[in-house]
Amino acid sequence: MRTDLDHLPANKQRELERIVEILFDEFGQATENATGRRKGARILKIILFGSHARGDWVDATQSANQYKSDYDILVIVSQKELTDRAAYWAKAEERLIRAYTIEKTLRTPVNFIVHSLHEVNDGLAHGRVFFMEVAKDGLALYEADGSELATPKPKTAAQALAVAQEYFEDYYPGAVVWLNTSRDLARQKRPKEAAFLLHQATERLYAGLLLTLTYYTPYNHNIAFLRSLAEGLDRRLYGIWPQATHRERAMFQKLKEAYTKARYSKHYRISEEELTWLGARVEELGRAVHAICSERLDDLRDAAERPRQ
Repeated sequence: MRTDLDHLPANKQRELERIVEILFDEFGQATENATGRRKGARILKIILFGSHARGDWVDATQSANQYKSDYDILVIVSQKELTDRAAYWAKAEERLIRAYTIEKTLRTPVNFIVHSLHEVNDGLAHGRVFFMEVAKDGLALYEADGSELATPKPKTAAQALAVAQEYFEDYYPGAVVWLNTSRDLARQKRPKEAAFLLHQATERLYAGLLLTLTYYTPYNHNIAFLRSLAEGLDRRLYGIWPQATHRERAMFQKLKEAYTKARYSKHYRISEEELTWLGARVEELGRAVHAICSERLDDLRDAAERPRQ
């Protein structure tokens, strides 16, 4: 796997070094009292993937939408148990968020996922596009022993079409149901339940797109993370959430927080006007996801029907 970062500016290279330090620091603290099998807990690889690995990141903070590509990072660990986010990675996530939003020691937001080596190699063996792209374009920020990942085994055209079609037909209709139910709840003056279902519709749209295009979505309810991964696949998704004003950025944050706070916090408040605005953005997201996934399915269908050479 490639390790060169020469295409990145020096400040970004320094940031990535700091991110690796934080991941190791917090993982070390989370496992320092481990017993049994977990005494051998190890980080095997830390891989930069996505736009910063490919070299096509966007840093348009002066544009109307103030879009900025995140760092996308895959951490590969030695055991499946070590992928538990709450047990091993929550503090690392908190530190990275704080470094970006409060301390300003990072100028680029960070998203990271954690998988065992077995999970990654299994994904490659089953032709999951996400893991294949990571293996092809990813840059190793750290490797314990320099060992290579398993050789990818792409799906046949017919297999790729069948899997993508199944994901789309499962996820997209469910997202539409949740969006419509959210509007019904808003009319019933039940704003917190409406906000929660808007979040669920958004999460399902992003997850459905990721699965349809790459056969993978992380086990994560953070719609900001899912949004970042999805926008990295198709730039038509960039302008759906306006970011020109503080209010617009705060609206997406309110939707993100609805997953927990709309259910459990008595202090969570959202107005009818805010629900209407957010609902319109989720509807626009749905249209974009439908168009992008439909194009992907058409391409897969054409490939499956094409005579073998």
